[in-house]
Amino acid sequence: MNGETGDTLGYDDCFLRVAVPLPVPSTPATRLDYPHFTVLLDDARRLASVTAVMIDGASLVDLPRSGEWHLDSRLPAERQTGGDVYARNDLDRGHLVRRRDPGWGDRAAEAMEATFAYPNAAPQAASFNQSRELWLGLEDHVLAYADALDHRVVVFTAPVLDPEDPPYRGVLLPRRFWKVAVWRDGAGGPAAAAFVLDQSDLLDESQGVTVEPLGEYRTFQVAVADVEAIAGIDLGLLVDADVRGASVRGEPWVELASIADIRLS
Repeated sequence: MNGETGDTLGYDDCFLRVAVPLPVPSTPATRLDYPHFTVLLDDARRLASVTAVMIDGASLVDLPRSGEWHLDSRLPAERQTGGDVYARNDLDRGHLVRRRDPGWGDRAAEAMEATFAYPNAAPQAASFNQSRELWLGLEDHVLAYADALDHRVVVFTAPVLDPEDPPYRGVLLPRRFWKVAVWRDGAGGPAAAAFVLDQSDLLDESQGVTVEPLGEYRTFQVAVADVEAIAGIDLGLLVDADVRGASVRGEPWVELASIADIRLS
């Protein structure tokens, strides 16, 4: 793949013009490449253990929303978490790679539509998925920060696939999600920031998927090493590139109340 244009299928380790390898999950997963992003679909959980998207802020295209949720034809339906899980309940099909993030360059429209493949979805409490001020605005904030340096950002996102997650319709519903954003710092090396979103309070486990009317989600900035620990993902060099510093829960997570609370340097 060409690290200059990023114009073919899948994640490119050299998109940032410095090597940032794809994270490695600790459980078997199937790699699915799409225009400008990749999904590693956990073979047992049938949800993504890693997604990786390349964002070129200098060539983003503003297109109207298009696309319908669909199974990926490269895999049998039984190996994916499809529409049955989301029917007649308070669960949303939550995009892991956001629709607009891979929407740049000549393949913008194709890339945006590809985000509607079910391997790129995870069940999320409806009120959580519609709360966009923090979680869904993190990429925009990091991209704006990196804009003066390179216009390019890589974002890794996935649910935390905890074996203690509550069961529902043959799947386990994730209670937490993680995100690691990566960009080039002023010296040309990688810089990373990690976040965790916890929707545990939104899921009434006694009922499986009933959303508490007054439940709240919480977003935290955490150490990259903490994401490795809770998600079982090898994030490689990003642990040392972390702007927050190493932790593994040696210090408390920082709960975010607004974008202004995020530390990127």
